[in-house]
Amino acid sequence: MSELEFRTAGLGEDAVEYLAAWDLQREVHAGVVEGSRPGTVLLLEHPPVYTAGKRTDPHERPADPGGAAVVDVDRGGKITFHGPGQLVGYPIVRLPEHVRVVDYVRRVEEALIQACAELGVTTARVPGRSGVWLRADHRGPERKVAALGIRVSRGVTMHGFSLNCDVDLGWYDRFVPCGIADAGVTTLSAELDRRVGVEEAIPVVERHLRHYLAWEPYTPTPDYEPRPEPGRAPRIQLLTP
Repeated sequence: MSELEFRTAGLGEDAVEYLAAWDLQREVHAGVVEGSRPGTVLLLEHPPVYTAGKRTDPHERPADPGGAAVVDVDRGGKITFHGPGQLVGYPIVRLPEHVRVVDYVRRVEEALIQACAELGVTTARVPGRSGVWLRADHRGPERKVAALGIRVSRGVTMHGFSLNCDVDLGWYDRFVPCGIADAGVTTLSAELDRRVGVEEAIPVVERHLRHYLAWEPYTPTPDYEPRPEPGRAPRIQLLTP
């Protein structure tokens, strides 16, 4: 099956608890692995939750999570936040023979870069740090608007991305996002001085994901300057949040 299916699993008052979404991912993943269902992108919001990837150090967990759960997950990377006002996408797709994991990550990043551009925000990659970033400017330091964290099992992807639409950034004050203390976090709404809700972002993100996950050749957006993660050698980090 080559058709990519998009499924909105729950938004707003129907936001999906993280563990329930993880179970849903496993169910869909099993179907894609055995070939009984097409590649599927789950789109949703979560109630407030912190998820800790495999490289999360104990001191990086929030001392006071503000009532949000802290869940250990099987993706790479460090700790990040999900919550209302953030579009979370879990592409569960079989990687073609010619697409390596790094190529897949770059395609998802490119889809988000192009979605942000269509919504009015200029972004790019920062080599050494996964995700989608804005340059430092009069509004603030270099800052992340979309995060990635993936896992590949039996040739099929899990976990995925989060795009900050109008999420409450106060949640990010409780920890150091992805272990990166020398940069900031932002939202589309903050950058555009108007509310950009998840509902507005969904069709834009879906259109660009369909394009880049069709696995055709593409020209990537030029990168910003490299920024290695603190305490790590400068190299590409594939599985950070």
